[in-house]
Amino acid sequence: MKELKYSFAHITAKEYKNLGDPNETLYKKLRIAEQLDTDKILDGLNKNGISFITINDPEYPSLLKETYDPPYLLYYKGDISLLKKQSFAIVGSRKAATYTKAALKQIIPYLKDYCIISGLAYGADDIAHRIAIDNNIPTIGVLGFGHNTHYPKTTEQTRNIIEEKYLTISEFPPNSQIERWKFVSRNRLIAGIAVGTLVTEAEIKSGSLITLEMAMDENRHTFCLPGNMTSQLSIGTNLRIQEGSIPVVFPEDITTILNESKII
Repeated sequence: MKELKYSFAHITAKEYKNLGDPNETLYKKLRIAEQLDTDKILDGLNKNGISFITINDPEYPSLLKETYDPPYLLYYKGDISLLKKQSFAIVGSRKAATYTKAALKQIIPYLKDYCIISGLAYGADDIAHRIAIDNNIPTIGVLGFGHNTHYPKTTEQTRNIIEEKYLTISEFPPNSQIERWKFVSRNRLIAGIAVGTLVTEAEIKSGSLITLEMAMDENRHTFCLPGNMTSQLSIGTNLRIQEGSIPVVFPEDITTILNESKII
């Protein structure tokens, strides 16, 4: 792990406000950051192999910086350079299994020019990470808690592989515990970093559909797998296709759109 050489904030709240027309949310975050016991935090990060970047660092994802509410700090384990590579998000139901796995085995190899980003949840997230790993495609896991916590137990092995070879990130300090609202906050990072988001399967009320809506709000490409009309896991995705998300019948339905709008 590289040495932690940065100050916790590259600019004070007062300096930021004096720049003129400050973002009020970012200003408040800077005020909070100045009240932290930074020596204690940095010591804890070093002991646990965790590093961090701020919104002012060159490694900070440019697309995330453009979103409505970018986090000032990102904690991470692994290869931070992956944040400079374009990412594609894949999310879906925790109940997803056979259909999601079969579809992603066809789709993910076509996305070799991207990082596959997801939330390390059970089901579709874990399937997406695993298939990416099996195809030697970089993958980023976004945590909805601090790095010293893990949930669910079933994805711990996947996370260990990702942190060894690729990257996990979180906006929450390492000892932050599990709370429901944090998973919604995590979803905004997934949507904000990725150039596009695919939902494989989703019930009519699903956290993965929140990620899709966040991606739409940030003017990103949104894709859904069409599914059996009798399946509860396809109702959410079929409805989003009706509302304008791109149906994915072939892997090229994704890659063609991404290639046409690729950021150089």
